[in-house]
Parts: sequence; structure tokens; C-alpha cells
Amino acid sequence: MEPQPVIEHGESRTTHWLRERRLRAALLIGFVESILVIASQLRWFWVVAAALVAVVAWYFIRQRFGPGTIRETAWILAASQLIALVVPVLWQVFIWGAIIALVVIALVLLAVLLGER
Repeated sequence: MEPQPVIEHGESRTTHWLRERRLRAALLIGFVESILVIASQLRWFWVVAAALVAVVAWYFIRQRFGPGTIRETAWILAASQLIALVVPVLWQVFIWGAIIALVVIALVLLAVLLGER
């Protein structure tokens, strides 16, 4: 016998379905947006603006609505926008870190080559 999932009091099937899948949905949406930002299909300004609007909307929706579909949807949108904001920033940090590491390695190799002369 498999245990049946428990639905909280007053929670609709849609809300329950969203609650179970909200992290996956946010990761998928954030991943697609991150790829678009990295590939320069979306401008940085729009990603920051969308993240700010989504987080502010989620905050107000969280305050005004009880648990439900609207609140879960707002959470998914806010989380996906934050992911879409963080991933390109990390991408740039790692790119610059790799460039700096390559320059340092090149300078060390140049010093070694010049030292042998």
C-alpha cells in the first residue's frame, strides 16, 4: 500500500500540484532565461527589472493572500527571476576569474622563459 499525498486543509488540487513542482518550474524558467541572457538575447537591464518586479510582487502577494495558486505562482516567478539574475553574474565572475588565471599563468611562464635566458 502506497501512502496517499496529504492535501492541506483548504488547498486545491492546482495549488498542491504547483507546490510539489514549484522548484522544478522555477529552475527550468530560470535556466532558459539565463541561457538567453548569456547568449545576449535579453538585455541585462530587463533581467534586473523583472527580478525586482517579481520579488516585490511576491512580497505583496504573500502578505495579502493565504496559501493558494496565486501565491505559489508568484513564488515560482520570483524564484525564476532571481535564478535568471544570479546565473549570468556567476558566469561573468567565472569568465573573469579564468581570464585572470590565464594572464597570471602567462606572466609566470614568461618570467620562467626570461629567467632561463
